[in-house]
Amino acid sequence: MPQTKTRTETEALLAFLNNQREHVLGILDGVDEETLRRPILPSGWSCLGLVQHLALDVERFWFGAVIAGDQAVIKSLADVGNAWTVDPAVSAGSILNQYRRESDRANVILQSASLEAAPRWWPEDAFGDWRLHTIREVALHVVTESAAHTGHLDAARELIDGKLWLVLT
Repeated sequence: MPQTKTRTETEALLAFLNNQREHVLGILDGVDEETLRRPILPSGWSCLGLVQHLALDVERFWFGAVIAGDQAVIKSLADVGNAWTVDPAVSAGSILNQYRRESDRANVILQSASLEAAPRWWPEDAFGDWRLHTIREVALHVVTESAAHTGHLDAARELIDGKLWLVLT
């Protein structure tokens, strides 16, 4: 009987998170730059703004700052401003590539961390009493937030041109 490898919890979390990341990029594949910048839903955000938010406020913030406690990332948070607003001088390709890079960096950080460990940094004044106590909780939060935003992109893409992202298992 062949032996099967059991996935570790970290591998499972990364697999689910990477599926969401693939979905984010996949649902936007083929959308032109002008449409990526145009608000689609009444709330006013653009698809490109949402991807920039995922890159900076989700991947970089939760993994680089909170989990890793990277001082350079923490210091850079003040420069982010409103990540949902994309500088017109920055190309869509640059934003998508930034999301890929931040995701790759986040994977390395998560692979080298103990899920039971406490985050190395926490923004004390950012969330009131709410707090994530372990790296596992941070990773689960990021999977949840990424999945919610993937759904937002699904709705936007359907409104743009009717395209649907179907996952068949």
